[in-house]
Amino acid sequence: MTIKDKKVTALIGPSGCGKSTFLRTLNRMNDLIEGSRVSGKIILDGRNIYEPGVDVVELRKKVGMVFQKPNPFPMSIYDNVAYGPRIHGIKDKTKLDEIVEKSLKAAALWDEVKDRLKSSALGLSGGQQQRLCIARVLAVEPDVILMDEPCSALDPISTMKIEELIIDLKEKYTIVIVTHNMQQAGRVSDFTAFFLNGELVEYGITEEVFYNPKNKKTEDYITGRFG
Repeated sequence: MTIKDKKVTALIGPSGCGKSTFLRTLNRMNDLIEGSRVSGKIILDGRNIYEPGVDVVELRKKVGMVFQKPNPFPMSIYDNVAYGPRIHGIKDKTKLDEIVEKSLKAAALWDEVKDRLKSSALGLSGGQQQRLCIARVLAVEPDVILMDEPCSALDPISTMKIEELIIDLKEKYTIVIVTHNMQQAGRVSDFTAFFLNGELVEYGITEEVFYNPKNKKTEDYITGRFG
């Protein structure tokens, strides 16, 4: 499967079919699970990310991740966004200020938090926390953003804001999103991959997968016959 640059690819399928496991292979998050093993290759910028000598920290800077539940660090809004750049050696206050503002603006959160950057991130609403987590990813200037059901813990209005944000972000970033919400996949993605029992059943342009699927199993899932 070839994931297209600066497009949104949705991974759909019933619970336990391997969507999140697949997503986590793309930045080697499964390495952190004891007993996990990998076969095959994932090529990013012409290099297999699983070959010996790959710097995993550098890989995860390039391929950022937003999780199912918002997970802001227990520190200020400012420090959450500045955390990544600081780890990667940026110490200059002016430069950090620029990165924080730019990242929060890109995550459509700046106007809501600009007057309380020193306040704890844990005081934000769930939807704001999730956008803060997106800003935190953007601050280290990734090429790819992975999102594992980023709206599943959010209310409909927050979900709509995240979806609008995803559509805006694809102008600059390649996005891969796991979603159990078929309507969401239809709204935000350019390409859709349907997984079932650990296998990729079908992959193609979202409209074709939804309205003219090639595989009977895909059609049965999308029309609600199972899942």
